Amino acid sequence: MQTFLPNGKLVDMNDTTDQTLDTVGPRLKHLRLRRDVTLTQLAEESGISTSTLSRLEAGLRRPTLEQLLPLARYYGVTLDSLVDAPRTANPRVDLRPLACSDGSIIIPLTRRPGGIQAFKFVLPTGDDDTVPDLRSHEGHDWAYVLNGTLRLVLGDQDLLLQAGEAAEFDTRTPHWFGATSAGPVEYLSLVGRHGERAHVRTAAESNA
Repeated sequence: MQTFLPNGKLVDMNDTTDQTLDTVGPRLKHLRLRRDVTLTQLAEESGISTSTLSRLEAGLRRPTLEQLLPLARYYGVTLDSLVDAPRTANPRVDLRPLACSDGSIIIPLTRRPGGIQAFKFVLPTGDDDTVPDLRSHEGHDWAYVLNGTLRLVLGDQDLLLQAGEAAEFDTRTPHWFGATSAGPVEYLSLVGRHGERAHVRTAAESNA
């Protein structure tokens, strides 16, 4: 089907739909890697088979509404953001918090799945004897502590960041964030392929 845009340009709506659906896979993969979950874990949470999720992320299968709905609910995003629907002039960001099974809360601060993403994390009081489960993925992370003490395990480094301190690092380095027994912690995180460079304290510095 063809239609004219307000500017007079003739557009094939089928081509436009195809191009839009082609971008869903990378967004789904980005969201999953940002949450540090495996395809198997996502399959258990969403009810969608691992093979189907893999094909969706690789662009080998077009998503259906029945597949997008549980994925949008799990990631705490809107269907519009998954399919990159046209934005309105309303600048407000949907700040619905996402509660995780470990008691932590994630609040998205940006609307677009692609590019640099901003999040606020609230982690419950931790156990100092917890064995960190380090993960790695493509990208760059910049974290800034708002309140409390943030424990960052980065490779062979075990850092304690206080309110007002920040860290940035390549997320291909195995890493883990957590709170300490001193109490809960709140921090901001900017994640993207390039990330942000401004920081107070780099993760490469010692925890003196």
